[in-house]
Parts: sequence; structure tokens; C-alpha cells
Amino acid sequence: MSGSERQRQNGAPGFKKDLQYAKFCAYGFLKNLRFYEPFLMLFFLDKGLTYAQIGGLYAAREVFINLTEVPSGLMADALGRRLTMVVSFLAYIVAFVMFFAAEVYLLLFIAMAFYAFGDAFRTGTHKAMIFDYLASKGWGHLKAHYYGHTRSWSQRGAALSALIAAALVFWQGSYAPIFLFTIIPYTLDLVLIMSYPKYLDGPRRTSDRTVRDEFRYVFNSLSKSMRNPSALRAISNQALYTGFYRAAKDYLQPILQTFAVGLPVFVALASQERTAIIVGIVYSVLYLLTAGASQRSGKLADRFGNLAVPLNATLFIGLTAGILSGVAHWLTISGVAIALYIGIYILENLRKPMGISYVTERMDKDSLASALSVESQAETLYAAVIALMLGGFSTLFGLGPGLILVSVICGIVGLIIRLPTERAREPDLKIEG
Repeated sequence: MSGSERQRQNGAPGFKKDLQYAKFCAYGFLKNLRFYEPFLMLFFLDKGLTYAQIGGLYAAREVFINLTEVPSGLMADALGRRLTMVVSFLAYIVAFVMFFAAEVYLLLFIAMAFYAFGDAFRTGTHKAMIFDYLASKGWGHLKAHYYGHTRSWSQRGAALSALIAAALVFWQGSYAPIFLFTIIPYTLDLVLIMSYPKYLDGPRRTSDRTVRDEFRYVFNSLSKSMRNPSALRAISNQALYTGFYRAAKDYLQPILQTFAVGLPVFVALASQERTAIIVGIVYSVLYLLTAGASQRSGKLADRFGNLAVPLNATLFIGLTAGILSGVAHWLTISGVAIALYIGIYILENLRKPMGISYVTERMDKDSLASALSVESQAETLYAAVIALMLGGFSTLFGLGPGLILVSVICGIVGLIIRLPTERAREPDLKIEG
């Protein structure tokens, strides 16, 4: 049996699971040990915030990310990606400390700003390192497979994180301390990033150019990619669903809280303890499912000659799940609402590797981190607008109707920016190895 056949049987079609593959997977695993994530909205609600105020915090986070997204990509391409990632994780750690200590809305707002800074300097940068690594190995055509595999480890980390987070909330009797515990895996990830090989810092040239020249070179390359209409449509399609997912995903938590309080089990426990158990179990199962979805994304992509077909399909299926989940919650059928909401998570992780692959095929190699940062910036724009709408509608009409309205609006936008599926087409800008 050949090496490639063995790789296919192991679920790795054509690429080698070497040391750097293990590092990429470990990065995602540690990065998703976000113990606060299954309880973030409950943390805000516990502090007495309304859905509108929470939507404002989420929108502010996305706006702050948007303001620093492209500059972070330019810095990564011109000055080095590893250093950019270190700055990102330091910003995260500052944010976690502030969330733990915050007692007023202003401090929560400032903590969100630091969190957004960390997100902006991370997103796009690490994907660019992965895709450069694939190009150096001649595996560029396996982007959906490889990224799907590494992303699946992120979801496994999230699954474990949910169980640990539930235990921490149960033990501490409060949501706030979980932010401090998250500092531990993020410090480990910072050290891991510095162990990456130097050539993954990006295509930094060794000529006599100044830093200003480097930024100008990368910006010109980025502009070349952004003048490509197919690239812009690809970015918009990919970003719409991810923006919807990012804005809406934490609203699963109050649905779970309602479900937990109404269950005829654990009746001897306090409401927060019952919620912690249910949230931990559901989120752990959820992330195991999303891990499987992410890992199978490449196989799904292989079934289509044009990635636009599954990308369009998963977009509208996910938004339909949002509508139906809102209806179920409105009718107080919490179990159905939760199941449909889990579908939103699964579809995001099924389509994300395909979407990123589709986008990068239309980008210029020398500005890959910058171009991926633009894609992330589009996600934040959608997420900011959707977060404000969802928070406002949920405060005015209730969570169920709010989710229905936002899902319908996103569906209308999706019809406008759906990808052309008439025939498979060659990418306009190849990424050379």
C-alpha cells in the first residue's frame, strides 16, 4: 500500500501529518480552551445587562476588530506573523483580567476593545501561515482538507473546554473566575507560536527596502486582489454566514438556561448550578459534532465541481435553521430550538474550510494574510450590524421573534450575493507554491 493510500485511509488525503501539522492542531486546541465562551452571554445577563446592551458590546467588539483588521494583516505580512500572533495573545490576556474585574459597563466595553484587538491580530494571520505551509509542501490544492482537519482540533478543544468550564462554574459558584483560568492555555499557545519555523513569518523580502516600502508593496498586492469582482463576491458570501453565526451563536445560552430551569432533574441544585451542568454537556456534544463537520468539509467539497454549490446551499440551510429555531423558542419548544441552533454551529464549521479555500484561490499570494484579514473584516462588519439588530429586536419583541427577523433579513442579503454556480471556473489569481 502506498503512502498516499495510507494517508487517505487515515482521513488525510495527500498530506503528511508531520510535526508542524501537530503544532497547527495544538494551536487550535489550546486557542479554543475558552472556558468563558459557553457562559459569556449568561455572564452579561448575570450583571443585569439587557439584550440591547449585550448586542452593543458585541457590535463594539466587531467594530474594534474592523478598525484594526487590515493593519494587523499588513503588519503580519511586512514585519512577521509570529510577532503579530504574540501581540494578539497578550491583548487577550489583558482582556480576560479586565472581564474578571469589571463591575461597570464601561470596563466591560474596554475589555471588549482589548479582546477585539487580540482577535484582529490573530484572524487571517494564522490561516496565512497554514496556507503558506501547504504551498511550500505542494499541498495547496488540499486547503479545504487540511484546514478542515486542523479546525476540527479547535472544536475538540472547545468540547473539552465546555466540560471544564461547567465544572469551574459549579465549583466557583460564579461566571467571572473562568476568565482567569483561560489565561493558562493562552499562555501555552503564545509559547507554541514562537516555536513555529521562521519561514512562516511570510514573504518578507531581504532587499534594502524600508518598512514603509514593505507596507506599500503589500498594500499594492492587496489592492490587486480586491479589484477582482469574483474575490469580492466570494468574501461577501463567506462573511455573511460567519457574521450571522458570530452575532447569534451566544444566544443559545439563554435558551439552554430556560431549558435547564424547566427540567425535572437536579431539582436540589441552585439555578446557576443546573444551568452549568446542562450548558457544559450540550456545548461539549455540540463541539464534538462541529469537529466532525469541520473534518468532513473537504470530503463534501470533493463531491462538487464548483464550491459555490455547497457554499450557497449551506448558507440558506443555516439561515432557515435560524428562522425555525426562533419559531420553536417563541412557542417555548426549547428542545427543538436547541437542536436547530446546534445546526447553525455545525453548518458554520462545515462551510468555513470550503469558504476560506474558495476565497484564497482568488487572492494574491504576497498579501495572503492581508487578504484574509479583509475577509475577516467583512465578517466583523456583518457581525456588528447583525449583533445590533438581534440585540435590539430581542429586547423589543423577545429572543424568538428577534432571531426570526434577523435570519430573514440575512436570507434576503444572501439571495443578492449568492455565488455563481452555472459552471466551475478557474480562480482568477492562483496561489503559487
